[in-house]
Amino acid sequence: MSPRVVLIGAPGSGKSTVGRLLADRLGVAFRDTDADTEMVAGKPVSDIFVEDGEERFRELEAEAVRRALAEHEGVLSLGGGAVLNEATRELLAGHAVVYLEVGLSQAVQRVGLASARPLLVLNPRSQLKKLMDARRPIYEGLARVIVATDERKPDEVVDEIVKGLQP
Repeated sequence: MSPRVVLIGAPGSGKSTVGRLLADRLGVAFRDTDADTEMVAGKPVSDIFVEDGEERFRELEAEAVRRALAEHEGVLSLGGGAVLNEATRELLAGHAVVYLEVGLSQAVQRVGLASARPLLVLNPRSQLKKLMDARRPIYEGLARVIVATDERKPDEVVDEIVKGLQP
């Protein structure tokens, strides 16, 4: 058992929106590991960061990803930083991983600068740029398909993913 598609990408890339539409298109369930992490912790991701620290969040996130990769057969969306974990990267080998690529200006528009996202608290635009620059090579290295999302409707992105995953 494994997911049909695993979506990775920076905050604001559209993983949740596109993931739900893609799951509907494929007739499968959608699952988001950030939601799984929140359910286990009993609080939002931002509270986990503030109250328990990033290290604890990353532990919970890695376990959520491991479990979802083993249990879920639909479309799986990973939190933007999940790929920083080496064990997670190893687990993603062999999966249909799709990197939703987004430019900085689009990500800022989608995420918003008054965001509750914990890694973007101080100078969100600068933090988002650093985060995106650092993670891009990891996303690209893991992806079987890379789909640009800037200035595109979610349905167009879904069309390209479906086309890109065909044998």
